[in-house]
Amino acid sequence: MGRQDTPNSGAGRNRSPKTAAQKSATGKTAPRAGRKPSPAVYRRRRLFAGVALLLVLCLIAGGVATLTSLLGGAQQASSAQDSTQDASAEGAAQTGATPSASPSATPSASPTCDQKLVTVKATTNKTSYAADEKPVLSLTVTNGGKLPCKVNIGTSQMDFLVTSGSDRVFSSADCQAASTDLVKTVAPGKSETANFPWPRNRSVQGCEKVPEGAVAGGGYYVFIAKLGAKVSPPTVFQLS
Repeated sequence: MGRQDTPNSGAGRNRSPKTAAQKSATGKTAPRAGRKPSPAVYRRRRLFAGVALLLVLCLIAGGVATLTSLLGGAQQASSAQDSTQDASAEGAAQTGATPSASPSATPSASPTCDQKLVTVKATTNKTSYAADEKPVLSLTVTNGGKLPCKVNIGTSQMDFLVTSGSDRVFSSADCQAASTDLVKTVAPGKSETANFPWPRNRSVQGCEKVPEGAVAGGGYYVFIAKLGAKVSPPTVFQLS
């Protein structure tokens, strides 16, 4: 008997049953699932990745440039402020170190006391004396100013003068054995006093000898105190 062929024998024996199903509507065969992408696809992917990376780098560079500009501006402002402060400090130091040549730099004269405000006063310890009492004549110098004054209150400047009418009875300067200077500083509103006990004797200018037993008798007398060119107002007292 001759061999019978099966329906799948012959030319269609080795064809896979899926071959027909894998054809597309256009008649082309679809690629298999495990097939690698073509070089064109790699190039497109690399181009896209490069563009994206370039954009990221541009954004980063722009941000860095902006931050650098801000930091640079702040640093310049800080440097300018420091420079201004340094210049001001240096100018102040130079101003303090260099004396001004203006007229105000010239020291003014120290104030001095007004000698016109230094006054002299004549007083007695009593207004009336008994026959056996010796009058005590006092010369008082007072500083009526607001500044201390140096005053010579030595015997070289003092004169205790006693008169009675036109009669020049006595002067402490007539027979003064020795005269001395005594300069003292009298504070404002303060006084210095010198006392002279008068034994009722008479004197003559130049210390000429007076008649023996010539003394001041009873009556009214005037006492005037002198200190240099300053003369006190007169004060009156009585001798019995």
